[in-house]
Amino acid sequence: MSRWEVCVCLKLLLSLHVVAQLRADGRQQWPVPYRRFDQRPPADSYCEALYPFCPTGDRDGRFPSIRDSDVVSVYRLQTPVWEFKYGDVLGKFHIMHDAIGFSSLETGANYTMEWYELFQLGNCTFPHLRPEMFAPFWCNQGAACFFEGIDDLHWSQNGTLEKIGEVTGSQFNAMARWVQDDNETGIYYETWTVRSDPGPNATVWFESYDCSQFVHRTYRKLTELGAKLSSRSQTNYTKIYLYSGEPSYLGNDSAIFGQPALKNLAMDIRQFYHTFRPHQSIFDLAFSLLEAYKEVVLDKSFYLYYNFEYWHLPMKHPYVQITYEEVPLP
Repeated sequence: MSRWEVCVCLKLLLSLHVVAQLRADGRQQWPVPYRRFDQRPPADSYCEALYPFCPTGDRDGRFPSIRDSDVVSVYRLQTPVWEFKYGDVLGKFHIMHDAIGFSSLETGANYTMEWYELFQLGNCTFPHLRPEMFAPFWCNQGAACFFEGIDDLHWSQNGTLEKIGEVTGSQFNAMARWVQDDNETGIYYETWTVRSDPGPNATVWFESYDCSQFVHRTYRKLTELGAKLSSRSQTNYTKIYLYSGEPSYLGNDSAIFGQPALKNLAMDIRQFYHTFRPHQSIFDLAFSLLEAYKEVVLDKSFYLYYNFEYWHLPMKHPYVQITYEEVPLP
């Protein structure tokens, strides 16, 4: 390695160390704030969904206009993930999907609003490793979908369909404008919530950004607009946790995968995600599960992609946990 290459390597490593120190010394807020964008980019044609996103609704989350004098009922909706295909199977593990329903008193029309992955959960949680690209390729956009009708059986048979309040047409229209902005600026799905431990005083390193978080944000917005929301039952939601010590900032795609000095780190990240690649055979999947156990539990290592940047998580017991915990209405 030439003297120039050594200097470049040292400067690059030093800059990464400074960034990490700045983030660890208090300038970095925990949890890391979710990054918002000026506008939503078009989805890459490489990304494909097994089930099309928002097939009968408005993919941009646009709403019909409702008269300001109307009275709109608000419904809490919850059902097992992929209930339409597997019934209550995932519900037994408390893996639930959340949405909000609306019903206009004046017109009698019903509507459903939900926020979810454009290309299914697996694509939002782990990337593709494309032969022609060194950096992992992510299909991790999520968006709001608004469509007419509420499928009563879908929500009530194995989940929840409960009226939790009423809003005026004016409040509903104000919420609709807020949803448009929220949907345009919050563009990617994040599966994991990362905490220091399961205890009540744990530090949250990263928050998830998923269907239930969208529902919570909407409830808070409706409350800000003057709505009174209440439930007769406990309002529980699915959370998928990773547990780790303080995360280390690594950099974005160009910093890691575009620098020869960080080739070993880049290869480590690629190898980590290779374990979770899609479309594996039964044999490959069994081997990958053993590899994942080694990486996460034995080696106590996890690479997280958040805000289009990579972080290293020094994993801790109990490592991964799915909970179904109460989040009260605002």
